[in-house]
Amino acid sequence: MSLEWMTRWREGRIGFHLNDVHPALERYWPQLEVPPETKVLVPLCGKSLDMRWLAQHGYPVLGIELVPEAIEQFLAQRQGEVSRYRQAGFDISRQSSIELWCGDFFHLHIQQAAEIGAFYDRASLIALPPAGRQRYAFHLAQLVPPGAKGLLISLTHEKSSAGPPFSVPAQEIQEVFSPNFRLTHLEDSASDAMGRAESVWALERRGPRD
Repeated sequence: MSLEWMTRWREGRIGFHLNDVHPALERYWPQLEVPPETKVLVPLCGKSLDMRWLAQHGYPVLGIELVPEAIEQFLAQRQGEVSRYRQAGFDISRQSSIELWCGDFFHLHIQQAAEIGAFYDRASLIALPPAGRQRYAFHLAQLVPPGAKGLLISLTHEKSSAGPPFSVPAQEIQEVFSPNFRLTHLEDSASDAMGRAESVWALERRGPRD
């Protein structure tokens, strides 16, 4: 999976990348009422402009990305000083209030995510094959504190076994996240010409007594 992902980036086969901020982020993030200055975890972040939007609205960002080219392309989008350092196996680049950690999301430990208070998933869950999605949901739950809120944008398409991006139905989203999160289904988009439709979910990390 990781090799395939890196190959796609290096060959420019990144049709999943949007050249604009995702409208669902603009529409629904304010409804989560995440306090300003809360650091937002963005797993498998690519070079998403959504991270710029979050930072511009007062939310520091910690993005995790396996592919170095994605991080370098993101940094090149804007002028600004970039500081670089290495910590616990990750190569970290910081530009303004955005930190990009180059490495495996599953190697991020709770001690490194101590400041995280919210999360945003636009193309993380759907980048993973079925065997990795439950692991992803569990690992995310370990990284964010009780009460942490997040937005999930998922995808379904007619070629259910093809990907990435993979088709993830609503039932599977509920199965993998509901043990540790409260879910609210916000929206389904109409299918496009290729039979793809997005679904948008609000999540909140359950506490020990929930």
